[in-house]
Amino acid sequence: MRRIFLAFLVGGVLGVGAGFVLGIFVYPYVFLADIVAREQAPDTTTRKLVANGSFIHANPSDPLHYGKGEVTVYEDLVRIGENFEVGPGPKFHVYLVPLAEVEPSTEVSRSMYVDLGRLRAFKGSQNFPIPTGLDLSVYKHVVIWCEQFDVLISPAKLAPAS
Repeated sequence: MRRIFLAFLVGGVLGVGAGFVLGIFVYPYVFLADIVAREQAPDTTTRKLVANGSFIHANPSDPLHYGKGEVTVYEDLVRIGENFEVGPGPKFHVYLVPLAEVEPSTEVSRSMYVDLGRLRAFKGSQNFPIPTGLDLSVYKHVVIWCEQFDVLISPAKLAPAS
């Protein structure tokens, strides 16, 4: 009787653990992947354009961590374009990063990044306010970063506006 109880207990613990891990990886694909953000474009007549960039698939051998689409940086706002898309996952944030190069091996979380907030959807246009007084000439990339697993999802190298 004791063996049966022990086997039931161990099976229950393993089952709950496996279910939790499976839920972390499956939940975003099943329930969140089809949500598309459609935030209004900012009034560009009153905003100064600072830089533009495009999100890229930083590591083509990694099918889970990818990104594509345009990003525009204004003096007070980062605008992710309507054609934006990343592979779903937990706790994705938008960072301004001062590094000249960002690769999958780059430890972005150890740089002097600015966290603009959590990504609201894996597809579509989104706006992120920039803190007042930030010197944008220092920041060379907008990065989608997974805070939960400390992983680069997609970087966008910024080109200064002319």
